[in-house]
Amino acid sequence: MFMKIAEIREISTKELVERIEAEVVNYNQLVLNHSISPLDNPAQIKQLRRMVARMKSELRQRELNNK
Repeated sequence: MFMKIAEIREISTKELVERIEAEVVNYNQLVLNHSISPLDNPAQIKQLRRMVARMKSELRQRELNNK
């Protein structure tokens, strides 16, 4: 479920954008579910938020390198 930096760097930019969108939706759903009834593992929220941040950082770095 959670990707490492090396795995994020291997995927294409187009796929990275799609993965970010999907994971943000997944993150929002997880937070909503947790507010209604507690999750078994609330640390998932933190891990997912950090993974989205890693993907966004890689995407931004690619944008800066292309300029």
